[in-house]
Amino acid sequence: MAGQLIGLLGGSFNPAHGGHRRVSLFAMAALGLDEVWWLVSPGNPLKPRAGMAPLSARVKSARRQARNAPIRVTAIEQQLHTRYTIDTLRALKRRFPRRRFVWLMGADNLAQFHQWRSWRAIAREMPIAVIARPGYDQAASASPAGAWLRRYRLSAAGFRNRGEWSAPALIELRFDPDPRSATTLRRADPNWADRFAGPAPRDEVTHSPIHDSPGHDSRLEVDA
Repeated sequence: MAGQLIGLLGGSFNPAHGGHRRVSLFAMAALGLDEVWWLVSPGNPLKPRAGMAPLSARVKSARRQARNAPIRVTAIEQQLHTRYTIDTLRALKRRFPRRRFVWLMGADNLAQFHQWRSWRAIAREMPIAVIARPGYDQAASASPAGAWLRRYRLSAAGFRNRGEWSAPALIELRFDPDPRSATTLRRADPNWADRFAGPAPRDEVTHSPIHDSPGHDSRLEVDA
């Protein structure tokens, strides 16, 4: 396991769907990743609480989508008690010092990345791979974070072939857009989480049971 290159994809996964899987496998192939970890957020204050399924249901939906793929589903932020992404990433690096990490995000997240707590520090912690999303690319490029990161742009091939590990680094990934979205799935099936009732799932990184924890906020990015 030492020296593995891990992609980190954070989100609500409310629910997880085939688009998450497709993006992850594409990033793995483009960047030469060994695995992708899906960081299922216990709660994201940047998104409305209404319609947010319990953590256990979201984890179970993610595990179903990740089956038979080199993807691990984790809610490790619940154990780390981290409220900001910068704290989560630093804690992961301390806990897994022999692994190397790449932060994966969609262009929609890059467009608001400058609102996140210590976003420049996040960029200095590990390379960031941004996956194009229809309708967001222009806003992402014009955003303060997009403009700042532009000077650190690196091709996927350059990233794979680079002898030294360094950050900041911005790798832009483009592939055929995937129309699937969690919002569309929730509208079509508002009670989707009911299918994932039952015993608590196990975390695929820590191997601990994952329990619902109402009121715990993670990935709280905007400075109060």
